[in-house]
Amino acid sequence: MKQIDAIEKKIYTLPQLLLTIAAWRNTGKTIAFSNGCFDILHEGHIFSLSQAAAEADLLIVGVNSDASTKRLKGAERPVNNEHSRALLLASLLIVDAVVIFEEDTPYELISAIQPDVLVKGGDYTVDQIVGAKEVIAKGGRVVINPIVQGFSTTGIIQKIRQLG
Repeated sequence: MKQIDAIEKKIYTLPQLLLTIAAWRNTGKTIAFSNGCFDILHEGHIFSLSQAAAEADLLIVGVNSDASTKRLKGAERPVNNEHSRALLLASLLIVDAVVIFEEDTPYELISAIQPDVLVKGGDYTVDQIVGAKEVIAKGGRVVINPIVQGFSTTGIIQKIRQLG
């Protein structure tokens, strides 16, 4: 049986992650990156992350900090704290590394990581995706996964409120 500390080891600070990325790149591994708040993990997230994982050898997930999530989603969010959200993501077999970021966008994180593939779920265009221009300029790709209809954190929260 695996222990929770093995899962915790997949949660990195940015300096730790950059060292790990250097080692991965030395072995020829390709890196995909995706990000989000992941406040309440649901089927839509799993679909998008599974698609992202299929794009490269390794998948790094950036998670908005509690303060960042609150700024983006409102005063009542996040429902789950940043450590809980990172831990859930790190427990997924398809995720190789998780890093929490404080900014409202992952621009600085993407610039530091320089992924081979930037993956975003949603109805964006490439020019609307933060960091896409930089990834493409370095020879990388941008992939946009479709939204899985019927699954959203906001929708789940509304449903819970109706039950209460």
